[in-house]
Amino acid sequence: MITLRYYKGTILSGNVHIPHSTWDRTLNSYKALGMYYREALNYLKESGIPFQDNVMDPVPCPSLSADVLPRPYQVDALYSWEDAGRRGVVVLPTGAGKTHVGILAIQQVNAPTIVVVPTIDLMEQWRRRLSLAFSVEVGAYGGGEETLGPLTVSTYDSAYIRAEELGNKFPLIIFDEVHHLPSPGYSQIAELFASPFRLGLTATYEREDGLHSELPRLVGEKVYERKVSEMAGEHLAPFRVQRIYVDLTDQEGEEYRRNISKFREYLAKRGLRMRTQKDFQRLVIMSGRDPEAREALLARNRAMEIALNSSLKSEALRKILSETDDKTIVFTQHNQLVYRLSREFLIPAITHETPKDERSEILNMFREGRYRVIVTSKVLDEGIDVPDASLGIILSGTGSKREFIQRLGRLLRKVEGKEARLIEIVSRSTAEARTSHRRRSAI
Repeated sequence: MITLRYYKGTILSGNVHIPHSTWDRTLNSYKALGMYYREALNYLKESGIPFQDNVMDPVPCPSLSADVLPRPYQVDALYSWEDAGRRGVVVLPTGAGKTHVGILAIQQVNAPTIVVVPTIDLMEQWRRRLSLAFSVEVGAYGGGEETLGPLTVSTYDSAYIRAEELGNKFPLIIFDEVHHLPSPGYSQIAELFASPFRLGLTATYEREDGLHSELPRLVGEKVYERKVSEMAGEHLAPFRVQRIYVDLTDQEGEEYRRNISKFREYLAKRGLRMRTQKDFQRLVIMSGRDPEAREALLARNRAMEIALNSSLKSEALRKILSETDDKTIVFTQHNQLVYRLSREFLIPAITHETPKDERSEILNMFREGRYRVIVTSKVLDEGIDVPDASLGIILSGTGSKREFIQRLGRLLRKVEGKEARLIEIVSRSTAEARTSHRRRSAI
């Protein structure tokens, strides 16, 4: 009889060659990544090989019964996950209650669970909701805290660092904002954890770099999906997306045309076309060895910076804010514009540089209505829960469909009588107009 053991993110099987394993001379055993634990079990059972399973060492856990009232589509998502063998990704718009699906999965598995999230804010948010739903003490790894509980929430960074240590403690692992998982480094969390049951949650499955193709291997196939347009009005707030064009000043226009022409001339000279993100990534790689490509790329970046930060956008923003009392989030691409708008309009700013306590205070005052407007860059694209924010203004952004859906999602939590609005302020006759068109196709 062989004994299956867990060792630093791997499964040891002695002299039995389990699937995906290689021989390790030092350990004198075949060894496979922790993620193949369930496959190893199935192989041994089907092969009739006697074995003892010593892999999992779960955290002591009471019976987990949740105090939640799910919506029908959340139950449908859970059943789809169950039918897929308790593995897979559920895609729901922000505001549709992905956390509830996670809570239902925890209740169904009724075993120790770790939830992995991208930010400290989301860690605290999940921690509060799990505590309320299950009335248990919830552990946390992140933000300087390291406490282990039957339900534990960890940041991706902490889970990556602690994967070898925690990898056999939780039968169920939930990856919130699972589109982060295929990033270099983070994918090792899924590989080193032995958790046989895996659930990914996201509003935006696809990645610009195509690495979402790794998710079936790491978590499971996409098992359930609902789009924003399918749910608006019934389960999410109804919404409108508007586009307002502004002109560049004469000086900005001249500078923009000079730089964008230099970029386009280089593309024409080399016979290049920028149709996809991969095309652009190839140009970035070329710029490392071709000085002319580097100059063209810098010219393109200068042109986009002019378009994204046009001075007349501030006037358009001023007009919008003067005509509404709606609770408003202003989104920009770069911190430089965030700080300029914060000074100019005397509104609180949140960037990745904002200390945690200050960020929490600003968000609390925003929730309570003491602040009506906040301005931010990418840091609030995901993880902020403000049910009554109803107006979003995009002053600048990328062509990423994921970024656009995330920003729209900040506004869609349903409140009686609420209609959400997302307004894009776009520089006329620039590449930003095409960027806006590209990202809006995600709705």
